[in-house]
Amino acid sequence: MKAAEYSRFGPPEVLEVVERPRPTPGATEVLVRVHATTVTAAECHMRRGRPLWGRVILGFRRPRRRMRRLGLEFAGEVVEVGSGVTRCAPGDEIFGFTGFRLGAAAEYLCLPQSGSFAPKPAGVPFARAAASVDGSTTALYFLQGQAHVRAGQRVLVIGASGSIGTYAVQLAHRFGAEVTGVCSGRNGDLVRSLGADHVVDHTSEDFTTSGKRYDVIFDAVGRSSFARSRGSLTARGCYMSTATGPLSTLLALVTRFGRGRRVLSGMSVEKNASLTFVAGLLGDDALEVVIDRAVPLADIVAAHEYVESGRKRGNVVVEVVPDSL
Repeated sequence: MKAAEYSRFGPPEVLEVVERPRPTPGATEVLVRVHATTVTAAECHMRRGRPLWGRVILGFRRPRRRMRRLGLEFAGEVVEVGSGVTRCAPGDEIFGFTGFRLGAAAEYLCLPQSGSFAPKPAGVPFARAAASVDGSTTALYFLQGQAHVRAGQRVLVIGASGSIGTYAVQLAHRFGAEVTGVCSGRNGDLVRSLGADHVVDHTSEDFTTSGKRYDVIFDAVGRSSFARSRGSLTARGCYMSTATGPLSTLLALVTRFGRGRRVLSGMSVEKNASLTFVAGLLGDDALEVVIDRAVPLADIVAAHEYVESGRKRGNVVVEVVPDSL
């Protein structure tokens, strides 16, 4: 089978498409023929070995063997299951998240039946299903699981036109919040169409100087900070960022029991419950999946280059088996 791998940290060019044996599922594993995966900003950081503290997991001098094949999101068809698998059967179409196992950037993927996946809603193309996984569930984890966003609150989403941001805008709007999206001017109309009540063009405006206060500030691209955003929070407002690390964890602990502004931190890894929720939205056509472009597996280097450029809107899909969007 074909798979995209890298054996050293560095720029997109360290990736190459190679031939590997098709994996064989164990007794409690599921073998999936991958139709689509994506390239995320998180994977680009991993490929470069960033942040440095992350090398505890990735590998210190070079990526660990089990981390060399990227691919966090996937949608595909179950082709074989182990003797102890009861959750799905050959022929089932599923979509899900590989977590720290990675490996979706390949024609076949082995998953434990306890992994994060759900039935793909009928009629939803594989590419759209794959692109709905991590962004939506991460946004759901922070907005619902951490901040408990509710009707009447004011929510600011930084990076509102990105993969996580486009879902955060939609979900915050769905929960009844007044939503402000921070993005470039060229993406303003897109963000408004997803449910933002207000848009801040970060190329010409600074939300921290507007005097407006928010109950929740969610940095979906990890480019701001609690220190910079603190003055734009209400008295008990919370700041959250996808750039989870030692500092955010420490700030979350320090501010947890205080009476002032808080930092909420964490990582969305186990996604079964949230994927079931997302599947329902997809099946009801109640969630917009923004796809910037789709490329074949052979062009994965170009896909990584584009994601790193910072110009993408929504998601970049890698079609392992070509499929209509």
